[in-house]
Amino acid sequence: MPSYVYLVTWTDQGIRDVKQSPERGDAFRAAVEGDGGRVVALLHTMGAFDLVVLVELPSDEVANRLALRTGRQGFVRTTTLKGWTEAEFKRLVDTL
Repeated sequence: MPSYVYLVTWTDQGIRDVKQSPERGDAFRAAVEGDGGRVVALLHTMGAFDLVVLVELPSDEVANRLALRTGRQGFVRTTTLKGWTEAEFKRLVDTL
């Protein structure tokens, strides 16, 4: 299943309501699972991003829809990266 990394920053609304962040994380996990995926890691971080989330999802379309639905709530902004495991990348470069 394809891997995606969401780099997440809180909006002003998100940081004001930071105490509800664990519940929002649970809702995000449920949304990922409802879309046929799984959360591999959800890390709260310091620095340029407030969270880094690694998920496995069925498709780019599902990853995009999930980011859009999450962003519409107004608590976070996301940057989405598609990732390849080492084994997937090795198969890719073996075709060069």
